[in-house]
Amino acid sequence: MSGEKKKISKAERLRIRREEEERRLKEEEEARLQAQLEEEARLERERIEMEKLKAKDRERREAEQAKLHSLEQKFLLAQQWKADYRTQAKWEHYLSCDGNPDPTVLQEINTFMSLWRDDQSEDVKLVMKKGELVLNLIEKLQFLLLDTLPGEITEKETIQYQETILELQNLLHQKYNETTEHMLKTANKYEDPYTGNMQVVIKDENVTFCVWGNLKKKVRFKNHVFCDVQHGFDLPKSLALSSVAIRILHTHYDHVSPLWLQWQGMPKLEILDSKELTQDSEDNVQEPEEEEKKARDEPSVPAEEEMCSDRRKSATTFKENRNSIADVNQKTEEETENKLEILDIASQVEDPAMQEETSGKEVAITDEAVVDFQEFVLVGGVFHIEALHLPPQGKRVKGWSMVELVDAGFEAYPYPPEENEDATHPPIQITLALSDSVMFFEEPMIARWDPTGQQWRTDGISNIKYGTSEKSVTFEMGTFYTIALLQDAHLNMPYQAWELQPTGTDEALLLVKTVFAAVQIQIKGNQCMLSSVVVEEKHVLSHVTGKWLSPLELRAVLKKAGVNIFPGEHSHKYVSVNKKAPLTEIRAYQQIALLVCAFAFAWSKWNQEAGEEQVVFKVSEHLKAGVVKDWSLYLFDGEKAQKLKITENSEAFSEELEDDSEFHSTLYHMLKDFASKEAIDKVETAGFLFIDVVYQLLLATRVLTYS
Repeated sequence: MSGEKKKISKAERLRIRREEEERRLKEEEEARLQAQLEEEARLERERIEMEKLKAKDRERREAEQAKLHSLEQKFLLAQQWKADYRTQAKWEHYLSCDGNPDPTVLQEINTFMSLWRDDQSEDVKLVMKKGELVLNLIEKLQFLLLDTLPGEITEKETIQYQETILELQNLLHQKYNETTEHMLKTANKYEDPYTGNMQVVIKDENVTFCVWGNLKKKVRFKNHVFCDVQHGFDLPKSLALSSVAIRILHTHYDHVSPLWLQWQGMPKLEILDSKELTQDSEDNVQEPEEEEKKARDEPSVPAEEEMCSDRRKSATTFKENRNSIADVNQKTEEETENKLEILDIASQVEDPAMQEETSGKEVAITDEAVVDFQEFVLVGGVFHIEALHLPPQGKRVKGWSMVELVDAGFEAYPYPPEENEDATHPPIQITLALSDSVMFFEEPMIARWDPTGQQWRTDGISNIKYGTSEKSVTFEMGTFYTIALLQDAHLNMPYQAWELQPTGTDEALLLVKTVFAAVQIQIKGNQCMLSSVVVEEKHVLSHVTGKWLSPLELRAVLKKAGVNIFPGEHSHKYVSVNKKAPLTEIRAYQQIALLVCAFAFAWSKWNQEAGEEQVVFKVSEHLKAGVVKDWSLYLFDGEKAQKLKITENSEAFSEELEDDSEFHSTLYHMLKDFASKEAIDKVETAGFLFIDVVYQLLLATRVLTYS
């Protein structure tokens, strides 16, 4: 009996367990269904609420866009002001009669060059002083070509300015050669009392002359170091016994590369896969496209100008790419809107003609020894290293000075000798000191200029050794070359962070932090200034800080100093970037520029998670000096702005709206919901020149893509 009772109890327990399991499952299913219904109800409520917000956004979009366009008029005012300023400056120069030519007036500049060409002055310091004026004239023309609006300059003028630049560059180098020739004819005046050989070092901020003459022809003096600059050489024995002079002419600028190389990487936005951009360009930029097509169909330059054609073509193409702004005197609202669209897009996005041309150049670089100037940048100027025939020196005979006259003039000394091409000739060893005025973040690449192929090459240079403590580089070459030091153009990209904050009325500070450096740029009115460059907690490049410049000038100064924070048109191929749609990026920069007088903006890690069509950044109202606090995150896609609920410390990215916030079609109206009246008043009254400079710097650094 007890065994039977035990079995029944076990069965009963199993039944009870089964019923409990069924009840539990039923309860879970009911709970799941209830949760599902609640979630669906919540989503439906959110959908309805979102539809209401979108409907509200659509209702006020027209009014918001009208307000935005009224603010955007400041960009057109800035462009008109700059055009008027150039006209006024030209008139003031005419009235000044200071004797300096206007490089844009062909008659004046031709007269200036003709007079200097005929000037037989042989004083090297006078030539260098005149050279400073020539460099200023060249710089004026370069910036004019790069920064002038279409309509202000014709195709004929573009070619004229290009030719003038090349002629001034050639004339300046010709004068350097004539001065060197005169020094070599009177080499005894510069005799070193220890070696008996000639040695000269003359320098200013633009050029350094290092000239050595082999007067004694002794093997033990075959090497030499120019003490003032620490450049030096070690000659093969055959040269040490010859009447030879060595010149290391260091120009702190690059007049060797063709202009299309010198201007490589001017700030433009490359065309990305954006249907919206393509459609917008077709709708708004038909006339410039027709002009470009007409320009492409025109005949090429004459054959006798072929040597300069590449340089002219690059600058002409560059100007074509900027032909995007319609006549600013048109009155209707629709035409004004079209002008703004063109200003936004076409002036910043590379046109198909340029794509084809640059693509052709890129494809042509198949030789590994050819330097890719899309990847590397020339830093520290150019070193013209040459062996020259040392002319006969004067001798004192019975009170008379006698010298053998030769007609050769400035003549290169061939090495290796042409008559012994099959023989083995030892290399020349060269040592170059690295300038303190240039930042080398890694060992520079050494390249030589190939005049035949019009390119920089790395072959022909061997046994390269870097002296880290001495800040110098030593190498060997089989013959004498023009040498340059190159650095990866993208060492400072992508940026680690950026911040843009107001510091006063029409004043702001842009901070770009990279792996190697922290760069601070101060903005005030229509100018900007490099306020500091900090590397390894040390302030560097003091010689270029504290100078008020235009954005284009600042870009040139920083790039020349080796701190490149300005992406080129092909930089995205060499840097890991947050690819963003051009329209979104451009409109974000423009609206940030309109608002920065009262709001601080900064980098956000969520920008990487937002996708190509959207950008995310931090914003904070900032009316008083000091550290920015209370950041909020905002998302913008060019057409819609919203405040995000997440913070920089959230675990995951979400586009969920901040509580009690709405959509707006512009950043201005989005921030207005949370801003003080004082902040909005500052936005309304901000100076148009200040806004334009901020916009230019944002376009040049492209912080939303390269951070």
